[in-house]
Amino acid sequence: MSYLLRGLTAAAVVTAALIAQPILAPSASPAAVTADTLLSQGKPATASSVEGTGFEAAKALDGNSATRWASVEGHDPEWIRVDLGATASISRVKLNWEAAYGKTYKIQTSPDGSAWSDVFSTTTGNGAIDDLTLSGSGRYVRVYGTARGTSYGYSLFDLEVYGTTGGGTGDTTPPSTPGSLAATGTTSSSVSLGWNASTDNVGVTGYVVSRNGTEIATTSGTGTTYTDTGRTASTSYTYTVKARDAAGNVSGASNTVTATTQAGGGGGGPAVPFGSHQFPYAAGMLTPSGSQATLDQKVVDYYQQWKSAFVKQSCGNGWYQIISPDADHPYVAEAQGYGMVITATMAGADSAAKTIFDGLVKYMLAHPSVNNAGLLAAEQDTSCKSVNGSDSATDGDMDVAYGLLLADKQWGSAGTYNYKQLAIKHINAIKASEVNPNTNLLTFGDWSTSGDATYNMSRTSDWMVDHFRAFKAATGNSVWDTIRAKHQSVTTSLQANYASATGLLPDFVINTNSTPKPATGQVLEDPNDGAYWWNACRDPWRIGADAVTSGDSASLASARKLNTWIKSKTGGNASNIATGYKLNGTAIDASSDAAFFAPFAVTAMTDSGSQAWLDAIWNKMLTTPVDTSSYYAASIQLQVMITATHNHWVP
Repeated sequence: MSYLLRGLTAAAVVTAALIAQPILAPSASPAAVTADTLLSQGKPATASSVEGTGFEAAKALDGNSATRWASVEGHDPEWIRVDLGATASISRVKLNWEAAYGKTYKIQTSPDGSAWSDVFSTTTGNGAIDDLTLSGSGRYVRVYGTARGTSYGYSLFDLEVYGTTGGGTGDTTPPSTPGSLAATGTTSSSVSLGWNASTDNVGVTGYVVSRNGTEIATTSGTGTTYTDTGRTASTSYTYTVKARDAAGNVSGASNTVTATTQAGGGGGGPAVPFGSHQFPYAAGMLTPSGSQATLDQKVVDYYQQWKSAFVKQSCGNGWYQIISPDADHPYVAEAQGYGMVITATMAGADSAAKTIFDGLVKYMLAHPSVNNAGLLAAEQDTSCKSVNGSDSATDGDMDVAYGLLLADKQWGSAGTYNYKQLAIKHINAIKASEVNPNTNLLTFGDWSTSGDATYNMSRTSDWMVDHFRAFKAATGNSVWDTIRAKHQSVTTSLQANYASATGLLPDFVINTNSTPKPATGQVLEDPNDGAYWWNACRDPWRIGADAVTSGDSASLASARKLNTWIKSKTGGNASNIATGYKLNGTAIDASSDAAFFAPFAVTAMTDSGSQAWLDAIWNKMLTTPVDTSSYYAASIQLQVMITATHNHWVP
């Protein structure tokens, strides 16, 4: 049986046992439970949120009832979980609540940290001590609160998990100590580490990294590198590493290494280094499960793969280019825009970020559109010569301008390039040549002019609402508020009138000068121009990016509509996200592609009940390596990962 024991007398315990309602099979009696082992103390812990420094998840597992974990205030749901290191039979969980307690919560177990099973639930929690006798098994145990007992958050002095791990006959041999820990690189805001692999009789499952004596991250797998981001310039940090195996055994600490970050200021280090999380998201936005440091490291790892595959210096002149092997031409504006946004965002995790960014700027300036020299020509050949009309593409220009604004915030505009000035020039050129002044909607490019058959058409994946906000902030021109509001209202209308069950948007919209509607047949690229296809697949990410950063009600509503449908459509299985849909939800291609499944992670972040769904998409991304033949899918997934880990910010 499962029941609450809040410091009751022995007689009251017996009475409670008699009247309690079972959730699982009957468990051991309280007398037998006392023989079980405390499994959780000192084990790695993570939480959905932390109120502030000193209230980390680990404080509830440190065996000290004077310290505590505390979530952010005023938000449901919130959770805290512990990794026991190995599968255990769990017989008892004891919660020592601070004044901020859970009224409605569950105890859940999981074999992998993704799929959760309830082993206890209550809607009548009243704080103090909850000593719970229950029956379950798993490596991970989570307290999942859905209704607070106060107006504050959730706070636990102690989370204790009792049980057995194979009756004492399991693996007790720790891995060997990691060797030759060294600092392999520094920037003004990061330290990169590397070490020699440990060995284990069963197998190493990860490494625990400590900074200045405090554990900061637990890596997964057998990788032997880690980058610690968000550090302070000209500051020394001391590190050690321990190895962990599947049974939870931990090795001795490696040698100690001290590294000093580079000097900041004078244009040296970025103002918003990756991993610094200086721009909080709107209240209630989810994050994939796991420690923030571990999540950030996953992004850095994927970025390094992306950079190796697609960042090139193929044409000299001090240029950098993003190669697009899956596009019509080797170099396209869309890819350069992605590259500028990604590189500026990853500054701090990559010491070469500013060099690469400036090379991308130099390339952009050398390839102006023939129609408006303030815009980027859309396509170049293998010799980096503009071809195919040398005119612009709106999506590339939107990201180029946004990337320049990011760079201005990161490094200032007193160096080789005045990023702010270049950004405003680009923004003004977009307004002049890529916005239909009659509709306030974006056109396809500066080649689509009044009288052209495409002038009253638009592409939904170009509707980057957070970019419009940044353009207004940079220029002070309120027209960008008008443009933003128009794109949001058309999004809402399309969802209501053409995809009421799904929320899906089409690749292309026609009749923007009257009643915008999905394209009928092929209008620009494909017979599926009116479907959710290879352009609109980015919409959940683009809509969601504004929703999570601004908390705007229209963006949230559009994002949540998409999330509700796709989660139901797939049964919560991220591998079931198809490659394209008709607007009624009929799949076009049953295959799985990162360009289609990754963006739904951002809409999942907007729904408090979608933690497991977000984790499922995140885990699918982690198991999907960079496809070196597809800059498109890899670039989308990387930017989704940046957003999902709360590293996206609006300049």
